[in-house]
Amino acid sequence: MKGWLYSFLLGFLLSGSCVWAQTDKEESGKATDSIQKEIISQGENTLQEMRKQQIEDSVRRSYLESQLLSSRRTDVYEQRKLVEELTFLKSRDSLLMAKRRLKVDSLRAVNKGAPVVPFNDTLFTVFNAIGSYSAKERAKGTSERIQQLESNYEFKTDSLIVQQTEDNWILLWRDQIILSVNEHDALWANKSAGALTESYRQIIAQAIDQYREEHSLTRLLTSTGIAIVVVLSVGLIIFGLSKSVNLLNSRLLKSKRKRFKGISFKGYQLISPAQELKYIWFVTGLLRWLLILTVIYLALPILFNLFPSTKGYAPILIGYFMSPLKKVGLAVIDYFPDLVTVIVVYFIFHYALRVLKYFAEELAKGSLVINGFYSDWALPTYHILRVLLMAFFLVVIFPYLPGAQSDIFKGVSVFIGVLFTFSSAGALGNIVAGLMLTYMRSFVVGDRVKFGDVTGDIVEKSLLVTRIRTPNNEVVSIPNSQIMGNHTINYSAEADQQGLIINTKVAMAYEVPWQTFHELAKAAVARTELLETTPEPFIFQSSLDDYYVTYQINAYTRHPHRQAFIYSELHKHVMDVFHEAGIEMVSPKYHAVRDGAVKDMPEKYRGVPLRSFHVDIKATQEGE
Repeated sequence: MKGWLYSFLLGFLLSGSCVWAQTDKEESGKATDSIQKEIISQGENTLQEMRKQQIEDSVRRSYLESQLLSSRRTDVYEQRKLVEELTFLKSRDSLLMAKRRLKVDSLRAVNKGAPVVPFNDTLFTVFNAIGSYSAKERAKGTSERIQQLESNYEFKTDSLIVQQTEDNWILLWRDQIILSVNEHDALWANKSAGALTESYRQIIAQAIDQYREEHSLTRLLTSTGIAIVVVLSVGLIIFGLSKSVNLLNSRLLKSKRKRFKGISFKGYQLISPAQELKYIWFVTGLLRWLLILTVIYLALPILFNLFPSTKGYAPILIGYFMSPLKKVGLAVIDYFPDLVTVIVVYFIFHYALRVLKYFAEELAKGSLVINGFYSDWALPTYHILRVLLMAFFLVVIFPYLPGAQSDIFKGVSVFIGVLFTFSSAGALGNIVAGLMLTYMRSFVVGDRVKFGDVTGDIVEKSLLVTRIRTPNNEVVSIPNSQIMGNHTINYSAEADQQGLIINTKVAMAYEVPWQTFHELAKAAVARTELLETTPEPFIFQSSLDDYYVTYQINAYTRHPHRQAFIYSELHKHVMDVFHEAGIEMVSPKYHAVRDGAVKDMPEKYRGVPLRSFHVDIKATQEGE
């Protein structure tokens, strides 16, 4: 259920990111187009105002020139005024022309123009409007008229005529206007209007001739023959590839025992010879199909390029194949400086970790000693620093990773971080507890400990759990957070230096002197294997009960892992020693009818007996 929920959330996040990115891209594209149209419109208005000023200045110059010719030669002052104004108008005309060219150059980055495409290729581009016709409408109308010329069998390309009118230049066939060119068009092309119209005439004539030649019957038959040859060649290549792969597979099968030994790792066979052969066959089959698909894909553009009706698909198919390769290549080239940075940072952190590992191993072995730093802290501290360094390494190289700045990459990163945070709360608690236990040094691997009701030897100590082997050879895994929440008894902490005290309680009747008990108990300790005679064992009278005395026998051992055996041996020897001394090991609980003449205590403390009396139970019963 959780996995399904995580998958759903991840899919929702990715789809939402993609939709958001697509919507944002569309809105951004619309806003950009609107801004571009506004800039182009303002630029065209500015150009028209400059052109209008030039026309007015031209009219004024014509008038001033006529006035200059008709003025009297003796009127020098009037002639000088006319010449000064003419000079001013000429200089302003030059300045306006320069400004118009600068304005056009600034608009080139925004105004991409409308292409004239009557057939498959763009012949030329229209950049500005004329009257109520936009550049796009002008380009579309010109394309349609060129198509009509091509379909008219009476049309000859040398019959196109370039003609100048009052305001612009036009391209004519008979009485039909194909296109018109004004000074604005010439300014965008950096040519005069007449030269631009002539270049358009040549381009159109050449395009029509080429189109007619490509669609001729001779060209069609030739293309068909070439297509048949290409198809046959592709078939032969595919047949040859299949035969070669089959021959290779058969030879590999025959030499199976000689060439294939399988893959083994430390005595374990990962891949058998038969599996290895199957994998190689799979690879050869995959390569065969990749080569076949590549040959077919590369042959299709050749076939499409042979016929005019499908010629436009050839560059598209080639683009599908080459565009990803080009993008990958450019991406690799662009990423190379960042890759160098990542490699340099990697080596810095790699050798920093090696230095840390060296010092950690030296501290763990005891070759290097730091006051207050225990050797068993070395490796855990190294692992903590290693994780921190790796996290810092990822933070450093993150901006240099491919796609690190994309919104989807950031969204997925945040989602994974949130998922990890919520799903690993308990695990992080155990990890923190494991680190605290390491530095508290409550126990180490091999110690005999007791956690709650579980007693055993530590066999594994990790960041998440601690594993204990009980005396019954059961391995119990306890989360570190539970260990931190309970008390821990470590039987091995002081066993090597001061020794672990083994203690057991024995109940004995009051008539047994305590000195006798102490002597016999120490004799039992001396007989018990794995118990130490130095320091000497000691006995406590732990309680004086109603019917008996409870003694506690205490002895030292340096073998905390053998407690069960030691207790068993001690109990056996206690029974043997007391039985050999003729003392019953009982803790009597009975009712006695006494006359009080003899005191219930050791004999040396009884003193002079009191006068006793006798009770005849039988006579009493008969009297009743």
